[in-house]
Amino acid sequence: MTAPRMKPWIEAIHAYVPGRSGGGAGRTVKLSSNENPLGTSPAALAAMRAAADGSNRYPDAASHELRDAIAALHGLEADRVVCGTGSDELLQLLAQAYAGPGDEVLYVHRGFMVYPIAAQRAGATPVAAPDRDYTANVDTLLASVTPRTRLVYLANPNNPTGTMIDREEVERLHAGLPDDVLLVLDSAYAEYIDDAAYEDGIAMARKYENVVTTRTFSKIYGLAAARVGWAYGPAEVIAALNRIRGPFNVNSQAQAAAIAALSDQEFVDRCRRDNAEQRARLTDAVQALGNHGLRPIPSAANFVLVEFPPEGALTAERANEFFTGQGILTRWLPSQDLAHALRISVGTEDETGIVIHALQDFVGQA
Repeated sequence: MTAPRMKPWIEAIHAYVPGRSGGGAGRTVKLSSNENPLGTSPAALAAMRAAADGSNRYPDAASHELRDAIAALHGLEADRVVCGTGSDELLQLLAQAYAGPGDEVLYVHRGFMVYPIAAQRAGATPVAAPDRDYTANVDTLLASVTPRTRLVYLANPNNPTGTMIDREEVERLHAGLPDDVLLVLDSAYAEYIDDAAYEDGIAMARKYENVVTTRTFSKIYGLAAARVGWAYGPAEVIAALNRIRGPFNVNSQAQAAAIAALSDQEFVDRCRRDNAEQRARLTDAVQALGNHGLRPIPSAANFVLVEFPPEGALTAERANEFFTGQGILTRWLPSQDLAHALRISVGTEDETGIVIHALQDFVGQA
């Protein structure tokens, strides 16, 4: 008897592995998933609770009010916005809509692991372009484009490295792509950046027929559990996503919370300032341990990638084990060619102090 078999390109997928959430007795400091350590806007929490009263009704299938709120805040055309179950859903659907067997999907080496999964889910071949010191390299990306390339994913800032390229480089990348290649600018960490040279993707997605940008409420807005994100782009790209997304893909509580979160920009500003302060504090502490072989990779996001010596008593693997024993959860990513590094989310003031002391203790005991 022959059992049902999944498609070979599905069988080849290595499932996404999320950051650890804890377990065991005692204190846990969770710095493994780039969440907002300050929580969620009180206005968003209140809206979420109020929306629960309508749980017997289906949500607004097209997220009309949420799209209007996004458009109002960012100066967009609401009919060119689509909402999803996190930006992850939209990133997956873009590959499904524009790539398939025989096609290639390009992304940066040491990039977001959802990209190769999205490519393989669509039956396309993922292609990783070499980076330069953990940063997207426009020259190697363009050199990796072939007649089979259909999408290019660019996370800017990049996850898991935190590095960023400026507007001129993003525009140079787009200028070098064929017109029939879709450039997907994943701007999950855009709200953390206050830099005039940064390209968040909105202007380019408004101007060009082959650029789309995605955002999420999971990071600075503190709504990771609600699973809500959005994309903005050309009308035809948004129409394609609307054809294949789930008909009620963003639940009512998530929509209500996101609308309220958008209205509380004071909370967003506070989170941005706090993140910059604690990120600098963590970066400085790692730099102070540079004579032991530790190096912080410059980050524009809400985490810092820390490089450890490849061998000896101070490897990233040993640090990961040491931190786990202290109840501190960070992200060790050997599957992404980062066996020599840990990604450490920016925590609260107290959490940042805890991880700094743990780093110092780790180096001291070795």
